[in-house]
Amino acid sequence: MIEFIDLRSDTVTQQTQEMRDAMYKAEVGDDILGEDKTVRELELMSADILGKEDSLFVTSGTMGNQIAVMVLTNRGEEVIVGDTSHIFNLEVGGLASLSQVQTRTIGVPDGIYDICKMEDLIRNEGIQNPKTSLICIEDTNNLNAGLVVPIDNLYEVYGLASRKKIFVHLDGARIFNASVASKVSVSEIAKGADTVMFALTKGLAAPFGAILAGNKALIEKARWIKQRIGGGYRQAGFLAAPGIVALKTMLPQLKIDHEHAQILGNGLSKVKGLKVDATRIHTNIITGSIGDLSITIEEFLDKLFQKSIKVKRISKTSFRMVTHYGIEENHLHYVIKSIEEIIEKL
Repeated sequence: MIEFIDLRSDTVTQQTQEMRDAMYKAEVGDDILGEDKTVRELELMSADILGKEDSLFVTSGTMGNQIAVMVLTNRGEEVIVGDTSHIFNLEVGGLASLSQVQTRTIGVPDGIYDICKMEDLIRNEGIQNPKTSLICIEDTNNLNAGLVVPIDNLYEVYGLASRKKIFVHLDGARIFNASVASKVSVSEIAKGADTVMFALTKGLAAPFGAILAGNKALIEKARWIKQRIGGGYRQAGFLAAPGIVALKTMLPQLKIDHEHAQILGNGLSKVKGLKVDATRIHTNIITGSIGDLSITIEEFLDKLFQKSIKVKRISKTSFRMVTHYGIEENHLHYVIKSIEEIIEKL
Protein backbone atom coordinates (compact mmCIF):
# COMPACT_ATOMS: atom_id res chain seq x y z
CA MET A 1 0.00 0.00 0.00
CA ILE A 2 1.34 3.44 -0.99
CA GLU A 3 2.00 5.82 1.91
CA PHE A 4 0.86 9.27 0.81
CA ILE A 5 1.84 12.61 2.25
CA ASP A 6 -1.63 14.13 2.31
CA LEU A 7 -1.54 17.93 2.43
CA ARG A 8 -5.01 18.56 1.00
CA SER A 9 -6.51 19.52 4.37
CA ASP A 10 -6.21 19.00 8.11
CA THR A 11 -9.54 17.16 7.83
CA VAL A 12 -7.62 14.08 6.63
CA THR A 13 -5.77 13.82 9.94
CA GLN A 14 -5.79 10.39 11.57
CA GLN A 15 -6.69 10.11 15.24
CA THR A 16 -4.37 9.39 18.13
CA GLN A 17 -4.49 6.04 19.90
CA GLU A 18 -5.76 7.82 23.01
CA MET A 19 -8.78 9.04 21.03
CA ARG A 20 -9.47 5.54 19.72
CA ASP A 21 -9.24 4.10 23.22
CA ALA A 22 -11.59 6.79 24.54
CA MET A 23 -14.20 5.84 21.95
CA TYR A 24 -14.10 2.22 23.07
CA LYS A 25 -14.40 3.05 26.78
CA ALA A 26 -16.90 5.93 26.58
CA GLU A 27 -19.84 6.03 28.96
CA VAL A 28 -22.92 6.53 26.81
CA GLY A 29 -26.64 7.15 27.05
CA ASP A 30 -29.50 8.48 24.92
CA ASP A 31 -28.40 12.00 24.08
CA ILE A 32 -31.85 13.08 22.84
CA LEU A 33 -33.10 12.32 26.34
CA GLY A 34 -30.14 14.21 27.82
CA GLU A 35 -28.64 11.03 29.25
CA ASP A 36 -25.26 10.81 27.53
CA LYS A 37 -22.75 11.97 30.14
CA THR A 38 -19.82 11.98 27.73
CA VAL A 39 -21.58 14.29 25.27
CA ARG A 40 -22.54 16.60 28.10
CA GLU A 41 -18.98 16.64 29.42
CA LEU A 42 -17.73 17.72 26.00
CA GLU A 43 -20.40 20.41 25.71
CA LEU A 44 -19.70 21.90 29.15
CA MET A 45 -15.93 21.74 28.63
CA SER A 46 -16.25 23.50 25.28
CA ALA A 47 -18.54 26.21 26.66
CA ASP A 48 -16.07 26.89 29.47
CA ILE A 49 -13.11 27.15 27.08
CA LEU A 50 -15.03 29.57 24.85
CA GLY A 51 -16.37 31.63 27.75
CA LYS A 52 -19.98 30.90 26.82
CA GLU A 53 -22.89 29.66 28.94
CA ASP A 54 -23.54 26.46 27.03
CA SER A 55 -22.70 24.56 23.88
CA LEU A 56 -24.09 21.92 21.55
CA PHE A 57 -22.32 18.93 20.00
CA VAL A 58 -23.18 18.78 16.29
CA THR A 59 -22.21 16.62 13.33
CA SER A 60 -20.03 19.13 11.49
CA GLY A 61 -18.95 22.73 11.20
CA THR A 62 -21.46 23.17 8.41
CA MET A 63 -24.27 21.97 10.66
CA GLY A 64 -23.08 24.28 13.44
CA ASN A 65 -22.96 27.28 11.13
CA GLN A 66 -26.35 26.61 9.59
CA ILE A 67 -28.06 26.01 12.93
CA ALA A 68 -26.59 29.27 14.21
CA VAL A 69 -28.08 31.20 11.29
CA MET A 70 -31.45 29.49 11.78
CA VAL A 71 -31.36 30.49 15.45
CA LEU A 72 -30.36 34.11 14.84
CA THR A 73 -32.44 35.07 11.79
CA ASN A 74 -35.96 35.05 10.42
CA ARG A 75 -37.01 34.22 6.87
CA GLY A 76 -36.42 37.07 4.41
CA GLU A 77 -33.80 38.86 6.48
CA GLU A 78 -30.30 39.68 5.29
CA VAL A 79 -26.93 38.38 6.47
CA ILE A 80 -23.54 39.99 5.90
CA VAL A 81 -20.86 37.40 5.07
CA GLY A 82 -17.28 37.39 3.82
CA ASP A 83 -17.10 36.79 0.08
CA THR A 84 -14.57 33.99 0.56
CA SER A 85 -16.17 32.53 3.70
CA HIS A 86 -16.97 28.86 4.11
CA ILE A 87 -20.58 29.57 5.09
CA PHE A 88 -21.10 31.45 1.80
CA ASN A 89 -19.10 29.30 -0.61
CA LEU A 90 -18.97 25.75 0.69
CA GLU A 91 -22.22 24.94 2.48
CA VAL A 92 -24.44 24.05 -0.49
CA GLY A 93 -26.53 27.23 -0.38
CA GLY A 94 -27.66 26.46 3.15
CA LEU A 95 -28.35 30.09 4.00
CA ALA A 96 -30.93 30.30 1.22
CA SER A 97 -32.38 26.82 1.50
CA LEU A 98 -32.49 26.33 5.27
CA SER A 99 -32.84 29.83 6.73
CA GLN A 100 -34.28 31.48 3.62
CA VAL A 101 -32.16 34.57 4.11
CA GLN A 102 -30.31 36.57 1.50
CA THR A 103 -26.68 37.61 1.71
CA ARG A 104 -24.59 40.72 1.24
CA THR A 105 -20.90 39.95 0.83
CA ILE A 106 -17.85 41.85 1.98
CA GLY A 107 -14.29 41.32 0.80
CA VAL A 108 -11.74 40.17 3.38
CA PRO A 109 -8.55 40.34 1.28
CA ASP A 110 -6.01 40.20 4.12
CA GLY A 111 -8.12 38.62 6.81
CA ILE A 112 -9.32 42.06 7.92
CA TYR A 113 -12.88 43.37 7.84
CA ASP A 114 -13.29 46.96 6.63
CA ILE A 115 -15.63 48.35 9.27
CA CYS A 116 -16.69 51.34 7.18
CA LYS A 117 -17.65 49.10 4.28
CA MET A 118 -19.40 46.71 6.64
CA GLU A 119 -21.43 49.52 8.15
CA ASP A 120 -22.41 50.67 4.65
CA LEU A 121 -23.80 47.18 3.97
CA ILE A 122 -26.21 47.37 6.90
CA ARG A 123 -29.66 48.20 5.57
CA ASN A 124 -31.56 51.26 6.70
CA GLU A 125 -35.08 50.69 7.91
CA GLY A 126 -37.57 51.04 5.07
CA ILE A 127 -40.62 49.43 3.61
CA GLN A 128 -38.61 48.12 0.64
CA ASN A 129 -35.56 46.94 2.58
CA PRO A 130 -34.87 43.61 4.23
CA LYS A 131 -33.65 43.74 7.80
CA THR A 132 -29.94 43.16 8.35
CA SER A 133 -30.08 40.78 11.29
CA LEU A 134 -26.75 38.96 11.34
CA ILE A 135 -23.06 39.36 10.57
CA CYS A 136 -21.11 36.14 10.00
CA ILE A 137 -17.35 36.37 10.41
CA GLU A 138 -14.63 33.73 10.09
CA ASP A 139 -11.38 33.26 12.04
CA THR A 140 -9.16 31.93 10.65
CA ASN A 141 -10.13 32.84 7.10
CA ASN A 142 -9.95 29.42 5.46
CA LEU A 143 -9.97 30.34 1.76
CA ASN A 144 -7.69 33.30 2.50
CA ALA A 145 -4.74 31.11 3.42
CA GLY A 146 -5.76 30.63 7.05
CA LEU A 147 -5.19 34.28 7.87
CA VAL A 148 -5.86 35.34 11.46
CA VAL A 149 -8.24 38.24 12.03
CA PRO A 150 -6.55 40.75 14.38
CA ILE A 151 -8.30 40.88 17.73
CA ASP A 152 -8.81 44.65 17.46
CA ASN A 153 -10.59 44.13 14.13
CA LEU A 154 -12.83 41.47 15.65
CA TYR A 155 -13.76 43.85 18.43
CA GLU A 156 -14.56 46.53 15.85
CA VAL A 157 -17.03 44.11 14.27
CA TYR A 158 -18.52 43.24 17.66
CA GLY A 159 -18.81 46.93 18.53
CA LEU A 160 -20.54 47.78 15.25
CA ALA A 161 -22.98 44.91 15.67
CA SER A 162 -23.75 45.95 19.23
CA ARG A 163 -24.47 49.54 18.20
CA LYS A 164 -26.71 48.41 15.36
CA LYS A 165 -28.38 45.67 17.46
CA ILE A 166 -27.30 42.95 15.04
CA PHE A 167 -26.30 39.41 15.99
CA VAL A 168 -22.80 38.07 15.24
CA HIS A 169 -21.95 34.45 14.46
CA LEU A 170 -18.27 33.49 14.45
CA ASP A 171 -17.27 30.58 12.24
CA GLY A 172 -14.28 29.56 14.31
CA ALA A 173 -13.67 26.21 12.64
CA ARG A 174 -9.96 26.83 13.25
CA ILE A 175 -10.29 29.24 16.20
CA PHE A 176 -7.64 27.32 18.13
CA ASN A 177 -5.19 27.91 15.28
CA ALA A 178 -6.05 31.61 15.49
CA SER A 179 -5.49 31.53 19.23
CA VAL A 180 -2.11 29.83 18.99
CA ALA A 181 -0.92 32.16 16.23
CA SER A 182 -2.11 35.38 17.89
CA LYS A 183 -1.45 34.34 21.50
CA VAL A 184 -5.00 35.46 22.33
CA SER A 185 -7.29 33.04 24.19
CA VAL A 186 -10.23 31.56 22.34
CA SER A 187 -12.56 33.10 24.92
CA GLU A 188 -11.24 36.58 24.08
CA ILE A 189 -11.55 35.90 20.35
CA ALA A 190 -15.16 34.74 20.79
CA LYS A 191 -16.09 37.29 23.46
CA GLY A 192 -18.37 39.50 21.40
CA ALA A 193 -19.96 36.79 19.25
CA ASP A 194 -23.49 35.66 20.06
CA THR A 195 -22.68 32.21 18.74
CA VAL A 196 -19.39 30.56 17.84
CA MET A 197 -18.61 27.28 16.13
CA PHE A 198 -15.39 25.30 16.15
CA ALA A 199 -14.49 22.03 14.44
CA LEU A 200 -13.10 19.06 16.31
CA THR A 201 -12.06 17.35 13.07
CA LYS A 202 -9.38 19.69 11.71
CA GLY A 203 -6.19 20.50 13.60
CA LEU A 204 -7.61 18.93 16.76
CA ALA A 205 -7.65 15.61 14.88
CA ALA A 206 -10.86 14.14 16.33
CA PRO A 207 -12.79 11.86 13.93
CA PHE A 208 -16.18 13.51 14.26
CA GLY A 209 -18.09 16.64 15.13
CA ALA A 210 -18.10 20.30 15.92
CA ILE A 211 -19.29 22.55 18.74
CA LEU A 212 -21.76 25.44 18.61
CA ALA A 213 -21.70 27.69 21.68
CA GLY A 214 -23.65 30.68 22.98
CA ASN A 215 -25.92 31.66 25.83
CA LYS A 216 -28.32 29.12 27.31
CA ALA A 217 -31.40 30.43 25.50
CA LEU A 218 -29.72 30.34 22.09
CA ILE A 219 -28.30 26.87 22.64
CA GLU A 220 -31.66 25.58 23.85
CA LYS A 221 -33.19 26.79 20.59
CA ALA A 222 -30.24 25.38 18.65
CA ARG A 223 -30.76 21.96 20.26
CA TRP A 224 -34.40 22.01 19.13
CA ILE A 225 -33.42 22.96 15.56
CA LYS A 226 -30.72 20.29 15.51
CA GLN A 227 -33.39 17.72 16.32
CA ARG A 228 -35.67 19.12 13.58
CA ILE A 229 -33.08 18.62 10.86
CA GLY A 230 -32.24 15.07 11.93
CA GLY A 231 -29.22 15.80 14.09
CA GLY A 232 -30.51 14.14 17.24
CA TYR A 233 -28.10 11.52 18.59
CA ARG A 234 -28.66 8.43 20.67
CA GLN A 235 -25.55 6.88 22.26
CA ALA A 236 -23.26 9.60 20.95
CA GLY A 237 -20.65 9.44 23.69
CA PHE A 238 -18.59 7.20 21.41
CA LEU A 239 -18.33 10.17 19.02
CA ALA A 240 -17.85 12.82 21.71
CA ALA A 241 -15.14 11.03 23.68
CA PRO A 242 -12.29 11.69 21.21
CA GLY A 243 -13.33 15.35 21.17
CA ILE A 244 -12.66 15.54 24.89
CA VAL A 245 -9.24 13.97 24.37
CA ALA A 246 -8.57 16.42 21.52
CA LEU A 247 -9.29 19.46 23.69
CA LYS A 248 -7.09 18.10 26.48
CA THR A 249 -4.13 16.97 24.40
CA MET A 250 -3.94 18.40 20.87
CA LEU A 251 -3.45 22.14 21.37
CA PRO A 252 0.38 21.86 21.53
CA GLN A 253 0.25 20.10 18.15
CA LEU A 254 -1.15 23.24 16.51
CA LYS A 255 2.05 25.15 17.26
CA ILE A 256 4.03 22.37 15.57
CA ASP A 257 1.67 22.50 12.58
CA HIS A 258 2.28 26.24 12.27
CA GLU A 259 6.04 25.78 12.46
CA HIS A 260 5.84 23.11 9.78
CA ALA A 261 3.80 25.44 7.56
CA GLN A 262 6.54 28.06 7.87
CA ILE A 263 9.23 25.54 6.92
CA LEU A 264 7.23 24.35 3.92
CA GLY A 265 6.18 27.82 2.83
CA ASN A 266 9.65 29.32 3.14
CA GLY A 267 11.12 26.41 1.20
CA LEU A 268 8.56 26.64 -1.59
CA SER A 269 8.96 30.43 -1.82
CA LYS A 270 12.56 29.84 -2.95
CA VAL A 271 11.64 27.42 -5.74
CA LYS A 272 12.20 29.18 -9.05
CA GLY A 273 8.99 29.65 -11.03
CA LEU A 274 6.68 28.86 -8.13
CA LYS A 275 4.77 31.68 -6.47
CA VAL A 276 4.39 31.32 -2.71
CA ASP A 277 4.15 34.34 -0.41
CA ALA A 278 5.47 33.12 2.93
CA THR A 279 4.41 36.35 4.64
CA ARG A 280 0.77 35.24 4.25
CA ILE A 281 1.28 32.07 6.25
CA HIS A 282 -0.26 32.80 9.63
CA THR A 283 -1.23 29.29 10.70
CA ASN A 284 -1.13 25.86 9.04
CA ILE A 285 -2.28 26.76 5.52
CA ILE A 286 0.02 27.49 2.59
CA THR A 287 -1.28 28.72 -0.75
CA GLY A 288 0.71 29.03 -3.93
CA SER A 289 0.54 29.35 -7.69
CA ILE A 290 2.29 27.74 -10.64
CA GLY A 291 2.32 31.18 -12.23
CA ASP A 292 3.64 31.13 -15.79
CA LEU A 293 5.17 27.67 -15.62
CA SER A 294 4.61 25.55 -18.74
CA ILE A 295 2.32 23.13 -16.92
CA THR A 296 -1.35 23.11 -15.95
CA ILE A 297 -2.41 22.89 -12.35
CA GLU A 298 -3.88 19.45 -13.05
CA GLU A 299 -0.59 18.23 -14.51
CA PHE A 300 1.33 19.71 -11.60
CA LEU A 301 -0.84 17.97 -9.02
CA ASP A 302 -0.73 14.71 -10.96
CA LYS A 303 3.07 14.76 -10.96
CA LEU A 304 2.99 15.33 -7.21
CA PHE A 305 0.52 12.45 -6.85
CA GLN A 306 2.97 10.20 -8.70
CA LYS A 307 5.48 11.08 -6.00
CA SER A 308 2.91 10.09 -3.32
CA ILE A 309 2.00 13.68 -2.43
CA LYS A 310 -1.60 14.90 -2.34
CA VAL A 311 -2.28 18.65 -2.74
CA LYS A 312 -5.56 20.51 -3.23
CA ARG A 313 -6.35 22.56 -6.35
CA ILE A 314 -8.05 25.87 -5.49
CA SER A 315 -8.07 27.62 -8.88
CA LYS A 316 -6.89 27.29 -12.46
CA THR A 317 -3.32 28.09 -11.40
CA SER A 318 -3.21 27.79 -7.61
CA PHE A 319 -3.04 25.14 -4.91
CA ARG A 320 -3.30 24.75 -1.14
CA MET A 321 -1.29 22.73 1.36
CA VAL A 322 -2.24 22.22 5.00
CA THR A 323 0.05 20.86 7.70
CA HIS A 324 -1.42 18.73 10.47
CA TYR A 325 -0.84 15.88 12.93
CA GLY A 326 0.97 13.09 11.08
CA ILE A 327 2.96 15.42 8.83
CA GLU A 328 6.59 15.34 9.96
CA GLU A 329 9.49 17.64 9.10
CA ASN A 330 11.09 15.08 6.81
CA HIS A 331 7.86 15.03 4.79
CA LEU A 332 8.17 18.78 4.22
CA HIS A 333 11.68 18.53 2.82
CA TYR A 334 10.61 15.67 0.55
CA VAL A 335 7.75 17.81 -0.81
CA ILE A 336 10.04 20.77 -1.47
CA LYS A 337 12.60 18.55 -3.21
CA SER A 338 9.91 16.83 -5.27
CA ILE A 339 8.53 20.15 -6.53
CA GLU A 340 12.03 21.35 -7.41
CA GLU A 341 12.54 18.16 -9.45
CA ILE A 342 9.18 18.58 -11.25
CA ILE A 343 9.94 22.17 -12.23
CA GLU A 344 13.52 21.42 -13.29
CA LYS A 345 12.20 18.90 -15.85
CA LEU A 346 9.75 21.35 -17.49
